Amino acid sequence: MTEAAESGPQDGSSVASVAIGDVGSPWTGLHAQLLDKVGLAICAGDLRSGSVLRIEELEERYGVSRSVVREAIRVLASMGMVASRRRVGVQIRPATEWNLYDPQVIRWRLASPGRISQLRSLTELRTAIEPEAARLAAVRAPLANASELMGLAGKLWAAGQAGEEAAFLTLDIEFHRLVLASSGNEMFAKLNALVAEVLTGRTQYGLMPSHPHNEALQLHVNVASAIQRGNPADAHEAMLGIMQRASAEMSSIWESHSTDITANPSPNVP
Repeated sequence: MTEAAESGPQDGSSVASVAIGDVGSPWTGLHAQLLDKVGLAICAGDLRSGSVLRIEELEERYGVSRSVVREAIRVLASMGMVASRRRVGVQIRPATEWNLYDPQVIRWRLASPGRISQLRSLTELRTAIEPEAARLAAVRAPLANASELMGLAGKLWAAGQAGEEAAFLTLDIEFHRLVLASSGNEMFAKLNALVAEVLTGRTQYGLMPSHPHNEALQLHVNVASAIQRGNPADAHEAMLGIMQRASAEMSSIWESHSTDITANPSPNVP
């Protein structure tokens, strides 16, 4: 589930463990498998900043061709995660240099031991952006978009009441995508993939219950209604309520992990 799920687990014990290579990728085949394995190993800190990736070692370890290795490295370089250096080789870059907005990087970080810290950062980002997007949508959204949001809010309510997690997740991703798109701000709209990864990750790692609370569902209805009525203040307030509830539900998990994160920080976490 997503922000609408209001009573998630109060500790990290239910967070699922995902095997390397199972986190999903927009690419396919051997290239995707290698990319996932190396990308997640970097995000998890198994391959540390400053260490060097040897093409020959990757070929032998994963049983893939040189062309597959080179293509995976090319993609990692485009994400800012590695860089080729003369007389050194392919070197892993510090996390401060990564494209942290890349959906694949977000997916790997959510699959790593540092997922709680990543969720906190992403929730703070969304809290800064999505209420303003909702406010703008109340002013700029086409009538068709406003009507579609009302329909999505109704379907979200039905899916939430029925405990249909997969359907709820799909609808919630579309709801937040449409709010961002309806803001009329192309920069906000481009954050839709990032938001989708956050919503998916919270469900995938067991941080949401199967049934959301009615109050959270109502907040989604309130957002849609305010946008349809052209009331920017109400739209902002309702979306802020969604974000604040998400943050409140996650806060106990963040606090329980803060000591561990401080004592054992991932070597690649910025």
